[in-house]
Amino acid sequence: QVQLVESGGGLVQAGDSLTLSCLSSEDTFSGTPMGWFRQAPGKEREFVARISSSGITTYYEDSVKGRFTISRDNAKNLVHLEMNTLKPEDTAVYYCADGGWSISPRDYTSWGQGTQVTVSS
Repeated sequence: QVQLVESGGGLVQAGDSLTLSCLSSEDTFSGTPMGWFRQAPGKEREFVARISSSGITTYYEDSVKGRFTISRDNAKNLVHLEMNTLKPEDTAVYYCADGGWSISPRDYTSWGQGTQVTVSS
């Protein structure tokens, strides 16, 4: 069972930045694409960004393009989500996930426990 542990969430003001990290226990992490999702209260879990196993290919949800950057460090089994120019509508619990390569949460196998990001206006 792969374990994913997110960290880095917090309370910030609009316009601030945060970087989330996810540590994976996956033995074959360097061969596994990764994704970030988020879920706001009362809403469904939604796709944020994904990154290929090599880190070369990335894909973002439209509302975060140009503000968020996904990256990974395969030597340390880490995937990051750098979030800039944060907006109140970015407020959500953020989850990392592995095992999938799509925008659908159903395609992903393992999930972290999530980290809360709250952006005040």
